Amino acid sequence: MKVACIIPALNEAERITPVLEAVTAASLVDEVLAVSDGSTDDTYERALQVPGVKALKLEQNIGKAGAMRHGAERTDADVVLFVDADLQGLAPAHVDAMVSPVITDASDMCVGIFRGGRALTDLAQKIAPVISGQRAIRREMFLSVPEISRVRMGVEIALTRWARDNGVRVSTVVLDGVTHTMKEEKLGPVRGFASRLVMYADIGRVLLGASRSGERRSSRKQPRAER
Repeated sequence: MKVACIIPALNEAERITPVLEAVTAASLVDEVLAVSDGSTDDTYERALQVPGVKALKLEQNIGKAGAMRHGAERTDADVVLFVDADLQGLAPAHVDAMVSPVITDASDMCVGIFRGGRALTDLAQKIAPVISGQRAIRREMFLSVPEISRVRMGVEIALTRWARDNGVRVSTVVLDGVTHTMKEEKLGPVRGFASRLVMYADIGRVLLGASRSGERRSSRKQPRAER
């Protein structure tokens, strides 16, 4: 079973190389695609420099979800593993741990959960593990999620809700010692906070859309009143 690791990246030139080196060293990954999502720095060029990585360059930013789908459409792998480009502490063993349950058919999607990397990210994923960007899934399943390209940074919530609604078998693995760079560290306190608000807005739109869909399904199930 072929496995491709897809790394969507926006202006991650300073952080992407260790992530790419970890995934290329993983024993269960056959192909690595780094998708530079309209980056204005050297993200694409840095990815080109890592042996075994296929770098893809989007001239315009289309959002995290769109970059993920762009990568998934450019591989024939049976399983795709999505990994964030700003991870700290990622090792090949972490990568294989996320892939293994899917290629052995123990689950259809496996989500990696941070532990022991940083208190803030540990707490965030204890509260809401569904927001983890580290997950392996059967490629055909990912591509079948309706309008996934449009949800931008709400993609993890969208995938989790779709899996729940469609009976997808989901497992989790602990990524011990892994964390990621905070937005405020990348962009400074003001721009970082603004970027975080944009992310929350994307997540909110997904949640609101799911709520409305649930209301429509519920109303269709209501029996007609007798006259």
